[in-house]
Amino acid sequence: MIQPTSSLPAITHSYLIRAAESLQEAITATDAGTRYACAHVAALRSAAALLAARARPEPPRRRRAGQKNAWVLLAEVAPELVEWASFFAAGASKRAAAEAGSRRAVTEREADDLVRDADRFLSVIETGLGLTPHSPYSGRVAAVAAGPGHSTPRAGVA
Repeated sequence: MIQPTSSLPAITHSYLIRAAESLQEAITATDAGTRYACAHVAALRSAAALLAARARPEPPRRRRAGQKNAWVLLAEVAPELVEWASFFAAGASKRAAAEAGSRRAVTEREADDLVRDADRFLSVIETGLGLTPHSPYSGRVAAVAAGPGHSTPRAGVA
């Protein structure tokens, strides 16, 4: 999974480990809202890992007014990931609604799709950091969701 590399800060490795844990939590979650929220958090932690490795703080006199979220910073620090940043930024309000307990915030399909996307994104980040990407987790989503002893995926899972 994550190989120690002396050229990367320890916090980068910590964020990658936490991203993998959030992704695993998303895979094992039984409801769509939790699955979606955990997958989105996994993506945020993946982005944080890259930011920890590449971002450099601006001097106080050069900082713009206001704070930037992780997705804006990611697009600035890693322009090659602007599409990923836009994609995950667009899902932030759904994650907030899901975390607030809204049962209508996301569908089963949206949650499963986001788990797969967060899984791919983690691999992209690992590769971008010069690490060997993890084995994909997303293939396990359907099997976990079906429950023990079942091999039939939930409706809407490809």
